[in-house]
Amino acid sequence: MINYHYAELIHRQAEKYGTRTALKYRDDESGKWLKISWRSFSETIMLTAKAMAEFGIEKRENIGIYSQNMPQCLFTDFAAYANRAVMVPMYPTSSPAQIEYIINDASIHTLFVGEQLQYNNAYKVLKDSSELKRLIIFDKKVIINPEDKASIYFDDFLSLGETADAETTVKIRMNAASPKDLATIIYTSGTTGEPKGVMLHHSNFLEAMRIHDIRLPIITDKETSICFLPLTHIFEKAWTYLCLHKGVKVAINKDPKMIQQTLPEVCPSMMCNVPRFWEKVYAGVHEKIESFPGFLQKLTQRAIRVGHRHNLEYKNKGIKPPLGLRLQFFFYDKTIFMLLKKVLGIQKGRLFPTAGAPLSDEVNVFLQSVNIPIVYGYGLSETTATVSFCPTEGFVIGSIGNLMPDVQVRIDESNNEILVKGATITTGYYKKPEENAKAFTEDGFFRTGDAGKLEGEVLYFTERIKDLYKTSNGKYIAPQAIEMLMGNDKYIAQIAVIGDKRKFVGALIVPDFDALEAYANRKGISFGSREEMVSDTKIQKLIEAHVEEHQKDLASYEKIKRFVLLAEPFTMEGRELTDTLKLRRPVILEKYAEQIEEMYKE
Repeated sequence: MINYHYAELIHRQAEKYGTRTALKYRDDESGKWLKISWRSFSETIMLTAKAMAEFGIEKRENIGIYSQNMPQCLFTDFAAYANRAVMVPMYPTSSPAQIEYIINDASIHTLFVGEQLQYNNAYKVLKDSSELKRLIIFDKKVIINPEDKASIYFDDFLSLGETADAETTVKIRMNAASPKDLATIIYTSGTTGEPKGVMLHHSNFLEAMRIHDIRLPIITDKETSICFLPLTHIFEKAWTYLCLHKGVKVAINKDPKMIQQTLPEVCPSMMCNVPRFWEKVYAGVHEKIESFPGFLQKLTQRAIRVGHRHNLEYKNKGIKPPLGLRLQFFFYDKTIFMLLKKVLGIQKGRLFPTAGAPLSDEVNVFLQSVNIPIVYGYGLSETTATVSFCPTEGFVIGSIGNLMPDVQVRIDESNNEILVKGATITTGYYKKPEENAKAFTEDGFFRTGDAGKLEGEVLYFTERIKDLYKTSNGKYIAPQAIEMLMGNDKYIAQIAVIGDKRKFVGALIVPDFDALEAYANRKGISFGSREEMVSDTKIQKLIEAHVEEHQKDLASYEKIKRFVLLAEPFTMEGRELTDTLKLRRPVILEKYAEQIEEMYKE
């Protein structure tokens, strides 16, 4: 295990790298990327840490952070660790009610907020809260409510860190810091019930760094990564910490909607991401290929077939490809595949970890074929992210990868649940003794709630156990597996499979309205609104044909027999989605009960 506390990480790197760039971020006003050196990063963290001490923040105190990705998020994280305090991140899209729950549950007195939206929501809570006492605002453009006397800007907060007393306090705390210190409480987004605070200690993160060092020697300090997913998400948090530990330059993308602009500007060699991102890439590329003239379309399809043979049938199996195949692949990799990657801004890509949801084999095979180096894996907040991931060679399509070193996994024989044990596993949920008793087996294995199978060191995911449906005919349905099949379709943006205690499988489908409008215009289908569009018989037949194509290999009882097209998407604001974009099935069942009952009418 790495034998130092995270309080020291950036300061050690500053000694090693000095004025080399550690972080980059886009300036809101100029649109230019500004650099922060390792030395400046270290100095700002120490200043923030001293300001916290002067502000009265105690060791082991829970500190909230409610912001989109900004450099200040990392300053605050590592400053808190220097004070042996605990960071409690909240998604920037969370509502006042959601942050109020976390503030009360974790007894948060100090909350760092990002921009105007987060400030406005936090101030609503602050006014009536018995817990929350003060807000510290990252963005100096935020307009503070005239009645608010408890909030200050981050830049003004830093000026508190100039006193000698504060420096002494921080140094004493850093010297006493222990891997046993609690580092963060990450609240699960709660697809059912209230959120639970996952407790992760410094020892969990340090062990995660150690085992990733073993499995990912490919990562060097020459790399550039983009911090794109919310830092509230364990995947991004753990990945960004790993990058900092390895000396990787991190470009911080604040607005998720800007990622298509950010990618070609930064040209990352690495970036962690979720399957939905790659599904959109897959759908977009295939739509583009379909628009090519005949010759170019055939050439591109041939290139993909060559890439498939070279990368999956030879290279992945450790077999040297024949000379002719190597030459063909070299040509296509330097032309068609490189052009594709340049359009995306990932032409320098060396490693793209992907997790957080099921990735379809179809998308995975395509990405491997066009030489986009994704590595698909599996993990949870409770496991400090990675339990398993696919090696760069010798991976099994359809699996969620090979087990990490020193992470024990076994399968519960009663329900096929994946059970995990090791030094990266949480000690439990914050202030939830009853939940903790249920979460672990008698011999200390954590119950993931996911069903799967283990073949040697290779792990497979089948379904979230609580999501499994049983039809009225007694057949078990795995809705996520069906939803994943449909998720790659260019006309389907979102889908929720229905079927619990029903005679057959149904679905609520949100179309991709841009693709659908283009289709309607080509076919001369007139519509005055989205409601009219989804009610059109020709549109419904189009979606039906695409659904049938995707489910042709399913068993009869698994196939979607009927569906309803929705005119509005599932959103976080509407509560159909969690902050990590997972379906809240109970909310969907309640909200669309009328449409569902209509679908199942005889």
